[in-house]
Amino acid sequence: MPSYANLPYRPCVGAMVVNRDGLVFIGRRTGGPEHVDDTHSWQMPQGGVDEGEDPLAAAFRELYEETNVRSVERTGEIAEWLCYDIPRDIVGRAWKGKYRGQKQKWYCFRFTGDDGEINVRAPPGGHEAEFSEWRWEPAENLPELIIPFKRPVYEQVVAAFAALTRSRKIAAPR
Repeated sequence: MPSYANLPYRPCVGAMVVNRDGLVFIGRRTGGPEHVDDTHSWQMPQGGVDEGEDPLAAAFRELYEETNVRSVERTGEIAEWLCYDIPRDIVGRAWKGKYRGQKQKWYCFRFTGDDGEINVRAPPGGHEAEFSEWRWEPAENLPELIIPFKRPVYEQVVAAFAALTRSRKIAAPR
């Protein structure tokens, strides 16, 4: 295996889905080797970009595969790819040791459906559930809910899409 510093980043997309109240969709991760902290297990939908796949198409696909949601309109995009490194001690278990972290292309979507469309426990097409539950959360709370090594990326995403969400000071019930 190449040294940690020489490993590439896994191409990935992320989706910030904002409802009519300006709150953001988050799901509680069911697990995975990169989720080493049960306290910070909430995240927005995200996933890998397939070989030759357009990142926006990948964002729509990942959102659908993880949440069943199709009723969205793109409202924003971060031009550059945002990167994070995973802890060195889990590199061999996450993504078969091929990557040191992820480079992510982030999109913001307005959710135009109703909450009944969201189903994280029974993903379409036989995909394994990645979330055990979900909720709507104020955007400014997201960095504190994500696994700490992803926090700088979430801070950048929240800042970049701040104009597309409404500020809320009270968190959703946990």
